[in-house]
Amino acid sequence: MMLFLFIFPELQKVSLSLCSQRTFFDAQKAVFEEYTMNKNKREKEFYSIDVGDSTFIVLKRYQNLRPIGSGAQGIVCSAYDQLLERNVAIKKLSRPFQNQTHAKRAYRELVLMKYVNHKNIIGLLNVFTPQKSLEEFQDVYLVMELMDANLCQVIQMELDHERLSYLLYQMLCGIKHLHAAGIIHRDLKPSNIVVKSDCTLKILDFGLARTAATGLLMTPYVVTRYYRAPEVILGMGYQANVDIWSVGCILAEMVRHKILFPGRDYIDQWNKVIEQLGTPTQEFMLKLNQSVRTYVENRPRYAGYTFEKLFPDVLFPADSDHNKLKASQARDLLSKMLVIDASKRISVEEALKHPYINVWYDPAEVEAPPPKIPDKQLEEREHTVEAWKELIYKEVYDWEEWNRNGVIRGQPSPLGMSSPASSSSSVNDVSSMSTEPSDPSSDPTMTSETDSSLDSHTSLGALACCR
Repeated sequence: MMLFLFIFPELQKVSLSLCSQRTFFDAQKAVFEEYTMNKNKREKEFYSIDVGDSTFIVLKRYQNLRPIGSGAQGIVCSAYDQLLERNVAIKKLSRPFQNQTHAKRAYRELVLMKYVNHKNIIGLLNVFTPQKSLEEFQDVYLVMELMDANLCQVIQMELDHERLSYLLYQMLCGIKHLHAAGIIHRDLKPSNIVVKSDCTLKILDFGLARTAATGLLMTPYVVTRYYRAPEVILGMGYQANVDIWSVGCILAEMVRHKILFPGRDYIDQWNKVIEQLGTPTQEFMLKLNQSVRTYVENRPRYAGYTFEKLFPDVLFPADSDHNKLKASQARDLLSKMLVIDASKRISVEEALKHPYINVWYDPAEVEAPPPKIPDKQLEEREHTVEAWKELIYKEVYDWEEWNRNGVIRGQPSPLGMSSPASSSSSVNDVSSMSTEPSDPSSDPTMTSETDSSLDSHTSLGALACCR
């Protein structure tokens, strides 16, 4: 009975204290008959198709499915949405209920994507499951706008200061929006940032994002190896500006056209950092726990290089006459982002005011209202796989209810209805899943919650803005 009430919340409104038991069961029977009719109708809405090595069971509105990539998190394909008359990306989450870690990650990703709504952050066009009940529930499909390329590909291009600066500005706007809601992304990397031919940029993949908690020692091995901040490598507690270190690494890669700190494992990663930036001060050492401090203090000491040596003018494009953007400004921003001691690292608010960035400053983008995440205990939740499954099923069911009532993300809701994140962005403001080549090296220190890389097959032909 409890399962029945969970699937049909309207039955909870029937109070046994106000009506007879017979009335209650009459209502129950009516809802069940309606459910049976909807079930039969639902079966006709879906079709099955093999995409690569996987079988997709999708709504008939999605046609011409083509594989884009696959990885630990899921399989992504492109498709044409006949209802919206546009190309989209569809991600099928891979075995989301195989264990508690995967189930929690799937729930976290779905909840954040439903409620975060900013032009520089991924959002959902649709979410659905072909299964007809909680007992059958196995698959979750996320539908997003199809983008042109991810930043891995753009990094190989020669960008002028305007494009470099504008891409960074958009990254920082998206990050600020997340941070305003207490969300730390934790997995920023070029493959999780996608662009369109007009230089529109969006941040995606919230499988590792989590809400901030002051003083909480968070999972140490999270961010993809090359973009990990020192506080992550060394197992320290960390705060929102852990994402700023990752942006600094990405900016450095866009300038150098190669990874800044290409560590083979977390020890080698730390060595790469201090070889270039220098051994940190004793003030920083005192913040480490004793065993980590002993290890760090016993490493060879490095003086490091100045940022003028690490990033000489020759690496940058010619200074811009139009916006007065210069190599010296970009280098100064790098020097403020790539700071080992997080307490001395620039914040996202400060970065947005930096001379290299603030030429694009638009209050509507920078100061957009933060998303309102309804689940305030998103990170503290610990459940069985079955309990996570119920929570995810309810999120999918709620979304389908909104759609059945004519609610489309980014458009006004019918009277009396509300949809997640429907206030500021249009449908055109949401983004697809990116794909990236899988990391060729293995890292035994990484948990199963680490990398969501997907193989890329995206063409660069449309990226006219980045040429």
